Amino acid sequence: MKNNTDEEMYRQIVESSAEAIIIQQDGKFMYINPAGVTFLRAASSGEVIGKSVSDIIPEQYAELTASHIKSILEENKPTGVIEKKLRRFDGSLVDVKTNCTPIQYEGKKAVLSVVRDVTRSKEIERELERVSKEIYALSVPIVPVLEGVAVMPLVGTIDSDRAQYILENVPIKVQEQKVHTLISDFSGIYELDQMVIDFLFRTSAVLGLLGVRSVVSGVSPAVARSVVQLGADLSLIQIFGTVQQAIKDLSVKE
Repeated sequence: MKNNTDEEMYRQIVESSAEAIIIQQDGKFMYINPAGVTFLRAASSGEVIGKSVSDIIPEQYAELTASHIKSILEENKPTGVIEKKLRRFDGSLVDVKTNCTPIQYEGKKAVLSVVRDVTRSKEIERELERVSKEIYALSVPIVPVLEGVAVMPLVGTIDSDRAQYILENVPIKVQEQKVHTLISDFSGIYELDQMVIDFLFRTSAVLGLLGVRSVVSGVSPAVARSVVQLGADLSLIQIFGTVQQAIKDLSVKE
């Protein structure tokens, strides 16, 4: 009696779960809960049961999925969380996270999959990435001050992502604006680490290969100490106390 009670309790939990739960055996759907039917946009569980699981696997994930299922059944171990896309019954693709576990179903080996729709979170990630790029673009302006001379005022914290953005985009911007001398002003920067300094020196090297002269201004005592402690070689870069001093020197030479 207790076993029957436990089975009924587990069935109720699975049936009421908000996550899509699927049992597959020999490559076919053997069970799907109501949330799974809704997720796949099927009319009913009857439309799903008996169909080939490969029907919902996009071609680019077919080989990987088959390998995972084989590994689960042979090693009798769960896969852990895997991110991929699935194809719903209406043909639409959806981003998911799946967690697959080996089970016994009606006396035979089977795979139980818990599927979570992460489309919304992926959209949020992509939107955050887009906004971050826009923020980086605004935080790394190239401001013309003389013919062929521009200032790049750096403010706030420079982390590895922002440094990478500078490395990838500043050389393009200076070429577009026909800049031959770029003044990087550090007066708004208070701390740099080794990785960021490396990125900035690499940016300077790339600019040099493009024929653009790199000038630095506004280095605070704290940043100067960091640079010295990290052993960075500033001998190849001209340094001024302020942007105004750099512009004055360059305008005289012009």
